[in-house]
Amino acid sequence: MARSSSPLVNKASPTEASPTEQRRLLRARRSSKRVTALRPEAVLDATLPGTEQQDDPGVIAAATAPKRDATLSDETLAVHAGEKMGKNSAMDTDSIATPIVSGTTHWFKSSHDLIAFKEGRRHNFEYGRYGNPTVKVLEDKISALERAESTLVTSSGMNAIVATLLALVPPGAGHVVTTTECYSEARAFIGDKLSKMGIKVTFIELNDMETLKDVLDQGDVTLFYTDCPTNPHLKCIDIKLVAELCHRKGALVCIDSTLTSPMNQKPLTIGADIVVHSATKYIAGHHDVIAGCISGSDALISRIRAWNHDLGGAISPDAAYMIIRGLKTMALRVETQNHTTLRMARLLENHPKIERVYYPGLISSPWHHIAKSQMTGCGGVISFEVASDLHGVMRFIDALEIPFIATSLGGCESLVQQPAVMSFWGKSDEEKAKNGIKDNLVRFSFGIEKFEELRDDILQALEKI
Repeated sequence: MARSSSPLVNKASPTEASPTEQRRLLRARRSSKRVTALRPEAVLDATLPGTEQQDDPGVIAAATAPKRDATLSDETLAVHAGEKMGKNSAMDTDSIATPIVSGTTHWFKSSHDLIAFKEGRRHNFEYGRYGNPTVKVLEDKISALERAESTLVTSSGMNAIVATLLALVPPGAGHVVTTTECYSEARAFIGDKLSKMGIKVTFIELNDMETLKDVLDQGDVTLFYTDCPTNPHLKCIDIKLVAELCHRKGALVCIDSTLTSPMNQKPLTIGADIVVHSATKYIAGHHDVIAGCISGSDALISRIRAWNHDLGGAISPDAAYMIIRGLKTMALRVETQNHTTLRMARLLENHPKIERVYYPGLISSPWHHIAKSQMTGCGGVISFEVASDLHGVMRFIDALEIPFIATSLGGCESLVQQPAVMSFWGKSDEEKAKNGIKDNLVRFSFGIEKFEELRDDILQALEKI
């Protein structure tokens, strides 16, 4: 049978061509496929209607799906932002895995090249304490997830908090308003250290909006700072309302969003000026690296970055790489943790040996309406009060087989602690009561283990009391 005159059919197949031609054809085909696969539209279109193949093999239908938002999904951003999908990627590489640039200093091609860098006409890295290509990839990835103009990654979450406060609140003239429920070490730094720098400090209850209004009316508030949700009682604050109140009086708003992760809550999109995280938790996600991050506008992050240079809070490129790798699975991890924790919260609030459950995902939670308005999930941490005393709860903790007895949260492994023992052992009853810590309180950080096995483990441990 005569061959078709179509040039596509007449081309020699790999089996008919010479070995050299076979390799050339295969390389060309692989290259063509790779280019198609790397297009962001192709990644998205694979899941959209109207992009499936027609009856004629090899013919791709034109996309008929409605227009998409310019912002890609968090799932895709967690994998590709700052790397393949980075507009100004810090890395010029064809490696799928971001390389670890371990050099502490970077060289310039000429004196003119150096001057262009100093005058801001050329982007370059100079010294590791000021910036690093691997770290920049991580910062761009977090910025994409937070919908921020800029992000600074620091050596720890506490470093992020301290750098933010020192940069944005002027000594001798600043005024910080914070809440009695914010992170204990941040609360201590604000109350003990900032006050000695001539900075005015006011503590209010988390959702006492009337007191906040009264304090703001003084006209001298520089910054409002709090956690949302709080630890360990998972109280939530109306970020949008607080931002509106503060901005009317010229005050900035900083939210520590560690207990939700960027997957569940984006404070910058609802009015906050700064969001901080202990990146050690959900962002890194594997209990193997310490870090913090601060996201916001270019102007604010530049001020904080300058302070952090002096504090020496740079993160190592190796740690940044670990977090980049961990971030790629954050959407999957957090989705599992959201699901497991909500199911467990519903089960425990109906268990006869549980007196109270703290979780904003529960309809019964006094903070549920706030969480529902600004969060897409409530995270993997739950606190609950067991119908027992200090030693009875210790027996419950010790009877658990899956979780580790440990501090921290947000990783793949489940962790459990009794705050009266872990954080307040040796403290007075007055101090425990002031912080809402009862002897029978348990904080459980769920990992990614199978729900049914975690459930059975908790139920069998409750039988021990």
